[in-house]
Amino acid sequence: MNILFICTGNTCRSPMAEALVTDKLPHAAIQSAGIYAGLNQRANQKAIEALNLKGIELNHRSQPVTDKLLHWSDLVLTMTTQHKQSLILEHPKFQEKYYTLKEYVSDSDKEVWQELKTAYADYQEKRSTFIQENQHKMDQITLEQQLTDSLRPDIQKIQRLESSLINYDISDPFGGELEVYQATLNELEMYINQLVKKVEK
Repeated sequence: MNILFICTGNTCRSPMAEALVTDKLPHAAIQSAGIYAGLNQRANQKAIEALNLKGIELNHRSQPVTDKLLHWSDLVLTMTTQHKQSLILEHPKFQEKYYTLKEYVSDSDKEVWQELKTAYADYQEKRSTFIQENQHKMDQITLEQQLTDSLRPDIQKIQRLESSLINYDISDPFGGELEVYQATLNELEMYINQLVKKVEK
């Protein structure tokens, strides 16, 4: 199984998750990437130290999310709901693979996510249609304003569904002391132990 972990910059949470799973499932193919990641940056020093204290080495270079990576993956696990939503909007053709880590190992909220996927797809379709039909009839400012007005019910529906979701986010340790990184790593490990059991089944 090819598993891809996603966070923001691919220097803290997703590399820690990648390292934990690689340690526990040495035969699986694991990578990580970031929605706003630069290329080839080292992992955060405190993330490296937190893993070292568990006896796990981290030699990591950051990479951004690409279609090629998403195509390679069988499963894409994000650190937050926001990361997952960004992927759905920016790379919609792979959305069947997207889960937050916490969501994938628990069974709550499956129906809400199904509704959200449909709501996102409807929103994208209506948005494209509106732009195609009106882009030559009005100036950019009027187009944006009317687009916002016409899609308001869809946006409100998406917001309502999103607010009913359980908090599936793994906290971001960026900027914190080593103890903060250790707390995030412990949180990750708890869910990754569940992931390992699920994958091994």
